[in-house]
Amino acid sequence: MFKHYVGCATFIFLCIFVIQMLVTKEKHGWTYFGVLVSILVVILAICYVGHLQRVFPHKLSGCRWLPAVSEAVVKRPCLRLPLATITTAVIIIAALFNLVGQCFLFHKDMKTDNVETDDFSLPYSVCCWSLSLIACGVFLRVSLELKVLFLLVASILYHYMIFSLLDNCFMKFQTSSRYYSGFNCSEMTNNTNNTNSVDCTGFVKYLQIMSGIDIILFLVTMLIISLQNDNCFRQDFQLKYKNRTEQDEIETRENLNRLLLENVLPAHVAALFVGENKKNEDLYYKSYDCVCVMFASVPNFKEFYTECDINKEGLECLRLLNEIVADFDELLSKPKFSGVEKIKTIGSTYMATAGLSGPNHQDIEKQQAQIGIMVEFAIAMIGKLDVINRHSFNTFRLRVGINHGPVIAGVIGARKPQYDIWGNTVNVASRMESTGDMGKIQVTEESSQVLRKLGYSCECRGFINVKGKGELKTFFVCTDTSKQLGIGLS
Repeated sequence: MFKHYVGCATFIFLCIFVIQMLVTKEKHGWTYFGVLVSILVVILAICYVGHLQRVFPHKLSGCRWLPAVSEAVVKRPCLRLPLATITTAVIIIAALFNLVGQCFLFHKDMKTDNVETDDFSLPYSVCCWSLSLIACGVFLRVSLELKVLFLLVASILYHYMIFSLLDNCFMKFQTSSRYYSGFNCSEMTNNTNNTNSVDCTGFVKYLQIMSGIDIILFLVTMLIISLQNDNCFRQDFQLKYKNRTEQDEIETRENLNRLLLENVLPAHVAALFVGENKKNEDLYYKSYDCVCVMFASVPNFKEFYTECDINKEGLECLRLLNEIVADFDELLSKPKFSGVEKIKTIGSTYMATAGLSGPNHQDIEKQQAQIGIMVEFAIAMIGKLDVINRHSFNTFRLRVGINHGPVIAGVIGARKPQYDIWGNTVNVASRMESTGDMGKIQVTEESSQVLRKLGYSCECRGFINVKGKGELKTFFVCTDTSKQLGIGLS
């Protein structure tokens, strides 16, 4: 807003200029005011240079330093303070011109023996000086202490002008035995009984005293206004700072809630529940044509888990299980597995899917690629578990079952919502895990056909009895143990 304050101060300067040109007969004032106007024009150009470039982008396109100047005025108080001080000084000098010019005219007219009463216009000087105090008190955006200092210096300077310099002028004017305001001041010495005679010195003193009182009253008013403005600005700053702090806290809480919600729900689902228009009691569901589902369990963990004093009633066993699941979760942060979404853990069984974050209908190539990614994720999990076995001296083995097909995904619950998937695809994937072998990845015949297209080798296991499905032909995905270990280490 600094540029607008300078613009308002310039408008006050123009008002003072009009008053001075109407009441003074000193033609040399045009030269002095021309210099002052040039200074204000330069300051205005510095303040509005960035705005001018936006208005005339083609004409000022070559001057790339102009936005830097405008930005410096906005962000650097060390540049704004000198500009504000120079602007105020120019206005004060303009207000003083009438008084200084009046003394000059007195000396000039005394030499030419042609002193006229209309040459002196002290009330107009008071008006100009009041305008300069307005510019200093209202449009000078500095600290309250500096503003009070400027106001006091300006008022002291004005009182010095009217009570010191003008006294000398009027003393010379009184001794010149010329008429003032239509009355002969020299008759005071010859005819003391003349009721029409006027004490010119007393009249001038009256104007000086009243002008001084007016300036003092106006000064007090401007000081009060400046104090009120300073208090308002400080309160406004504190309110804005408080609002900004509260807004930052709200955003932090929203981000924290979003992160917590994304730990429970997938990111694309959590965004719906964080939104303002979404109600938690609304049922969220979505159908997918092709999603790859994986169940991976550690069957021999049940044998490992015991509750005794040595492992703190099973606490150490749970700690190891948490380490295993945490290592599996760490794989999800890799860019390669960005499409894999963890659904839940059931005991020592890890459930994950691939293809839920994309649109409902995807290309066949993308659907098949999701199955390959899920197999790579299972291989990486096997490698992670091997690393844990070497450090914990255990012999845990992973049993994996994978299937793909249509599913329905949704969120169940309001207070503790849980994201889950349903469908025949999920049930078959669970049966692939429960009927599989330790350390192997079992898939259905349809999934094996897709994996062969992707370059994986699948070994036919034969027909197995699946609960609720009858006899199903299944396959084992052929994996390289060294490859698994390498992926786990990476």
